Amino acid sequence: MMETEALEHLVRGIVDNPDDVSVRARNLRRGRTLEVHVHPDDIGKVIGRNGRTATAIRTVVGALSSESSLRIDFVDEFNRRPRR
Repeated sequence: MMETEALEHLVRGIVDNPDDVSVRARNLRRGRTLEVHVHPDDIGKVIGRNGRTATAIRTVVGALSSESSLRIDFVDEFNRRPRR
């Protein structure tokens, strides 16, 4: 679960509403998924221009993970839609 804590720490450092950040781990058929829930005003900051921030976060957390099938989805907390 080190990935979950690291992911939450990284995202809290980027957003304007760090108290609204939560990370939920889910085990699915395709592997483990970490859902990052953020305030709707912060979804753009987490994804970044052309998805660069989201890609960087996925790279760092993926390097910490021992699993090859780890997915990270960013979810707008109020719309509840995953952003991939």
